[in-house]
Amino acid sequence: MTVTLASDLSDLLVGYQTVRSYTDALAAPLSNEDQCIQSMPDVSPTKWHRAHVTWFFETFLLKTRLEGYREYHPAFGFLFNSYYETVGDRHPRPERGNLSRPSCEEVAAYRSHVDQAMAELLARPLDDATAELVLLGLHHEQQHQELLLMDIKHVLSTNRALWPAYHDLPPALAAVSDNGQPAADWTCFEGGDVWVGHDGAGFAFDNEGPRHRTILPPYRLANRLVTCGQWLEFMADGGYSTPTLWLSDGWYQRQEYGWEAPSYWDFHSEDGWRVFTLHGLEPLSPDEPVCHLSYYEADAFARWAGARLPTEAEWEHAAAEQKPGGNLGDQGRWHPAPAAGDGLSQLFGDVWEWTSSPYGPYPGFRPAPGAVGEYNGKFMVNQFVLRGGACVTPPGHIRATYRNFFHPHTRWHFSGMRLAQDV
Repeated sequence: MTVTLASDLSDLLVGYQTVRSYTDALAAPLSNEDQCIQSMPDVSPTKWHRAHVTWFFETFLLKTRLEGYREYHPAFGFLFNSYYETVGDRHPRPERGNLSRPSCEEVAAYRSHVDQAMAELLARPLDDATAELVLLGLHHEQQHQELLLMDIKHVLSTNRALWPAYHDLPPALAAVSDNGQPAADWTCFEGGDVWVGHDGAGFAFDNEGPRHRTILPPYRLANRLVTCGQWLEFMADGGYSTPTLWLSDGWYQRQEYGWEAPSYWDFHSEDGWRVFTLHGLEPLSPDEPVCHLSYYEADAFARWAGARLPTEAEWEHAAAEQKPGGNLGDQGRWHPAPAAGDGLSQLFGDVWEWTSSPYGPYPGFRPAPGAVGEYNGKFMVNQFVLRGGACVTPPGHIRATYRNFFHPHTRWHFSGMRLAQDV
């Protein structure tokens, strides 16, 4: 299903219904038992995602903008608030998997209750502030659609006896061949005085602006993402056992977590390396982009390869003229695909690309007033920026200025890398 949101605020009811239906479709292959598990503190149960995005619309729109609205349940504000401290107390994040109640059926009833009220609200003339808040809520739900797939992959991966699949891979996609992989090459950029950040036309999250100028020295980017085959070479050359390749904290994390390969890789004595995917356990394909890397692993590989990670400004400058497309969530593959064709490719989709840029505010950034201002600004510390979207990202949700961010030791997200060099 392709999900595209009108950035001009038109036809919000259709956009609302489309996004909400897609969340339901993503949850449909899962049993009630699947939807209740929290496999680690960073993961949220599917049931919680479905309720939280509903709570967002109820809390920030219906309670304040629809006269006579009846709150579904007074305890849901505590159970399904994520991190909005100014709204009120919240259930601890690491304990979301302890909530056997409300049931999946009641969460579905909660969604229906809010959807009916939102249809009433969206049938009325809306002021710009309300319309923009609806659009923010829809993009927020798209973020959780991606998180839902990331999280359920981790949940299912913990069942190492069955290696259960979330969804069967469509036969047409299973037939994708690794043959004809384009040769690794570079695209050079002159750099110079360039503009970075969102220009204000259409939707963007607040952390994408203000648009500002920056100076880029000449640089070059690898035309394709780093592949599993290249990662096998790094491993065979002692990449995980050579401390001089690693940042100090990265080496500590590698030892602490026992990293010897990317997350979801599994070695079998008879079959060699296999990788767990949303379609189950599959043979490792050397031509697919390597995925589920921490920042520290990506940085170590770049050093081993005699290169570096691009800055986020370099990545955005290179991607500015490209239209978002490629292997995004609408393809139904939900797994990185080999590159096809020559030239700079795979900038959008497949994997979120680590950059060397710490996540911080752009010059002149100011959080929005009130609870909505907690959306991005308060996380601008101790994390790194990723760009480009992934194979689980809704296509209408990504653009060249989009700034994703994660802590450098995490790797359950669909994260990979592209090499850069100075010229």
